[in-house]
Amino acid sequence: SGGAGGAMARARFAVVGGGIAGVTCAEKLAAEFPSEEIFLMTASPVIKAVTNFKQVSKALEEFDVEEQPSSLLEKRYPNIRVIQSGVKQLKSEQHKIYTEDGKEYIYEKLCLCAGAKPKLIVEGNPYVLGIRDTDSAQAFQKNLAQAERIVVVGNGGIALELVYEIQGCEVIWAIKDKAIGNTFFDAGAAEFLLPKLTAESPEAPLECKRTKYTVEGSEEKGRPAGASDKLGSALGPDWHEGLHLKGTKEFSHKVHIEVLCEVKKIHLQQEFIQLQQTSLTFPKGEKNVEADEVLWPVYVELTNGKIYGCNFIVSATGVVPNVEPFLDGNNFAVGEDGGLKVDKHMQTSLPDVYAAGDICTAAWEPSPVWHQMRLWTQARQMGWYAAKCMAADALGESIDMDFSFELFAHITKFFNYKVVVLGKYNAQGLGSDHELMLRCTKGHEYVKVVMQNGRMMGAVLIGETDLEETFENLILNQMDLSAYGEDLLNPDIDIEDYFD
Repeated sequence: SGGAGGAMARARFAVVGGGIAGVTCAEKLAAEFPSEEIFLMTASPVIKAVTNFKQVSKALEEFDVEEQPSSLLEKRYPNIRVIQSGVKQLKSEQHKIYTEDGKEYIYEKLCLCAGAKPKLIVEGNPYVLGIRDTDSAQAFQKNLAQAERIVVVGNGGIALELVYEIQGCEVIWAIKDKAIGNTFFDAGAAEFLLPKLTAESPEAPLECKRTKYTVEGSEEKGRPAGASDKLGSALGPDWHEGLHLKGTKEFSHKVHIEVLCEVKKIHLQQEFIQLQQTSLTFPKGEKNVEADEVLWPVYVELTNGKIYGCNFIVSATGVVPNVEPFLDGNNFAVGEDGGLKVDKHMQTSLPDVYAAGDICTAAWEPSPVWHQMRLWTQARQMGWYAAKCMAADALGESIDMDFSFELFAHITKFFNYKVVVLGKYNAQGLGSDHELMLRCTKGHEYVKVVMQNGRMMGAVLIGETDLEETFENLILNQMDLSAYGEDLLNPDIDIEDYFD
């Protein structure tokens, strides 16, 4: 059924994008409508498939992501037709898609799942590599072979993973916050993980007492412009007692963190020579400021005035929704983060056009313990739910919001520890009206809960804590826990006995 001689192909459902959201959406539509042809348009010859899916608890799921040739997808679902071409233009009023290879397709309902692109510090510089998911991270490992020093910019999960994985190479890590890993953690969790970057020898586990922290006032001093993330909660002022969050002491001699700064400018070697400025060697101690004798291919000038030379720069600074080919001539409502706004049925502002995954911005009134994050898990859930909504709409049925949007829940690994984040785990949007409770055994586990008015709003669990299901239930049922006070995290009390 090719578009021979410019003949137009039609389908009841079309999906754009071969990532997790698009593939999940197409598979679900194919299963719901076995006699309908489903178009899946993708610029890439491979698609991303979910494998080894496990439902860990009500809200937590684990799966692997695997690149597969699109022919495998067509084998699994004979009614999916993969059209291997990028989209050139969408004419939503005519329900028409024009692909790069000059063909036209007509749809009844369309789901846009074109994902997002890495936010690059600068475009078109050969020394700047963008990293946005596991694949690019693995490709990047190969580039590392020759590198003696790299600069990593960004403070999300990807940057964190990267810095941990890198061996035999100096890493200057520039972050705009005070502590590492701010998208997933606070300074406390960062501090718990730091020794892993240095781990020469395993230390004896060290009990750290359970404590309650209030949140420091929001008059944060010395933050760089543009770094005021309205998310997250800073730990109270008593937190830093007895800790050196500087990094230089605890870190292996291979990682140096420059905090509270961003990249001001990138200079190629020639430009740097003309600047007649001094670049720095890899810092060895607190007061070490030595000029570097080596000539590097590229130089990074930071907003704190320091300049470091390196082999290349890794930009791990998040993503921008990939909306470009769809905006022209279509009046989409777009969110502040650049994504296509979708309502609680994953519908964009245009009739018969849905969106799912990284390209979209959830514009419905969210549950108090859910928020959008551009993660594999949410791409899968959104793609699946968008297909359900398209099906219901096509059949004139009504549909309820999917349970996966009730509670934010994500499971991952950092530094080889299992990490579970639930609800408003960083007190996102709670203002200063909350308190944190912590329990931590150095080298073993780190448990933090976010409480508001006696109710659990979020949690971070690092290590094998076995608390995820209990905490998931406590956040979902919003039970008043004031009576338990500190005992909520007492390791000698099995909370599960209380709440069944």
